Amino acid sequence: MPIAPSRLAESTFWHQPLDARMAQFAELREQGPVLPVPVHNMLTDTEDTVYALTRYEDVAAVSKNPNDYCSGKGATALFDLPMEMLEFFGGFINMDNPRHAHQRRIVAKTFTPTELAGVLDMVETICTEVIDDFCERGEVDLVEVLSQPFPLLIICDMMGIPRSEFKTVLDATNVILGGGDPEFMGEDGGIEKLIEAGMSLATLMGELIEERRANPTDDLTSKLVHNDLSEDLLTPAEITSFFVLLAVAGNDTTRNAITYGVDLLSRNPDQREIWRADVPGVTPTAVEEIVRVASPVTFMRRTSTRDQMLGDHAVSEGDRMVLFYGAANRDPRVFENPESFDVLRQPNQHVGFGGPGPHFCLGAHLARREVAVVFRELFARLPDLEVAGDPVPLESQGIPLVAGIKRLPVRFTPSAPIGTS
Repeated sequence: MPIAPSRLAESTFWHQPLDARMAQFAELREQGPVLPVPVHNMLTDTEDTVYALTRYEDVAAVSKNPNDYCSGKGATALFDLPMEMLEFFGGFINMDNPRHAHQRRIVAKTFTPTELAGVLDMVETICTEVIDDFCERGEVDLVEVLSQPFPLLIICDMMGIPRSEFKTVLDATNVILGGGDPEFMGEDGGIEKLIEAGMSLATLMGELIEERRANPTDDLTSKLVHNDLSEDLLTPAEITSFFVLLAVAGNDTTRNAITYGVDLLSRNPDQREIWRADVPGVTPTAVEEIVRVASPVTFMRRTSTRDQMLGDHAVSEGDRMVLFYGAANRDPRVFENPESFDVLRQPNQHVGFGGPGPHFCLGAHLARREVAVVFRELFARLPDLEVAGDPVPLESQGIPLVAGIKRLPVRFTPSAPIGTS
């Protein structure tokens, strides 16, 4: 019996191991290019319909045409939310031009290779620091000791957030991207818990903005507060929204790419050996393959701005199109042997950082660097690291924005810290 598209809206679909989930996506991908999925809208307590796109060509076409498929009605949620909430939690991801272009242009000035040079050096230092903290233990939860703290520490240091506030940021981001997991939300947590998490980040950033106004430093917050061009200044609310976006999206996606990557190498020891035999040469293609196969960002949504055709499928104005990146990244029309994990795969035009177009991930360069450095250091310092149990998935309550792994037990021969001095 063929799998029904409604299966996508069931929490149990997302609690499956990655391979099982993608095998079902493969079935759905062949049922048609645009699949109606009935979903329960918890805000209105009504049944709504969204449209799943699982083929590469359609995901790319919608991504490249923001005038036909907008983000301003919500890109990070299946349902239409109040604009204030959309912009607070998603920043310019949930905006259309000209506002999207204006804010992205300002922030992009700080994400050029030149501006990121210091941050890229920081990646090396923090990776050493984080591995030093657990390398003597021999058996750990990889998420707790590496995948979780590493990218978030980089973001906090980059923005100038004090280390003393790290747990505040961690707890808030776990709630925001926890997909309703009771471990992070509590048994009776709801929208109030989400707003509370967002406000804790807003309070933290508001205080930092005021501090940087009076005492500028060289961190990213200072650069945004003291922009040289007055017409390009972001408001405090816009800076806060950007921080929430960076702390959530820039953290959780890299976190899961690292975790999935370690698990994929454990399940594909031949690929692990290919990479380990030539770390500098294989790293660029291996990082792209981890992002393709894992596709940590589950979806983004676009809304049709008019009645139109997507291929040979009629789309109505207001239809909510859900772009499933993981399914598109395994489309056999584009990728040869798409279900195989191949660290040498070329070409590899995946959409793991979003489809082509104005919303392509601004932090892709930094994310690639983070993943590359982590695996280089793991190969060098913990060469026999292996997975010691099944990944524990995020218990999302519906379709999650990020298909996360909460825990991944690993073991290795203990080694001595090397320090950063």
